[in-house]
Amino acid sequence: MTDAVASHEEKKKLGLFSRIGLFYRQVVYELRKVVWPTRKQLSTYTAVVLVFVTFIIAVVSLLDLVLTKIVFLVFG
Repeated sequence: MTDAVASHEEKKKLGLFSRIGLFYRQVVYELRKVVWPTRKQLSTYTAVVLVFVTFIIAVVSLLDLVLTKIVFLVFG
């Protein structure tokens, strides 16, 4: 049998609480592999995102204003 089939059959044999415990252990194991950003990196990333979102809001607002003026000129 392949590992996937064996793993699937093992999961069938586990009870509900065993499967929840297995899931929790797997999540913790994966989170230990994550490379977390430093405080300085996090501040930089946050600032970049806020500036970008502000820029996009300004562009969309300007486009909305221009299109509104055009619609009022055409349909008066």
